[in-house]
Amino acid sequence: MTRTERERARRRRTLRMGGTAVLAMAGLPVLLWHTTIAAIASAFRLEARYFVMGWTPWVLMALGLACFIPIAVEAVRDPERRFVRRGTGAWYGWGLTLYLLGFGLATQVQQIADLWIDT
Repeated sequence: MTRTERERARRRRTLRMGGTAVLAMAGLPVLLWHTTIAAIASAFRLEARYFVMGWTPWVLMALGLACFIPIAVEAVRDPERRFVRRGTGAWYGWGLTLYLLGFGLATQVQQIADLWIDT
């Protein structure tokens, strides 16, 4: 196996792993909090408080996942092209930070919703 073939195999493996991780990150909130999301959606009110208090965690997670799009585009593009642009580290940092902030906030929203639903 030549060096070029090893690099291509490594890139394919990295793309598969990254795609799987992003799909898992997108599916995990739905799996964990589908009842909370349904309860928030069923109590729809056209108020700023409703949107801020109810939907902020999921918007943060969606923005975090959206930050991984430039990383994926850069990974798919040919590294031997004329204008190579490296430096997706900031996108990765923002994506992970926004996703984890949304995840933590969604956990708190779940706890509040459990108290609200039980009473």
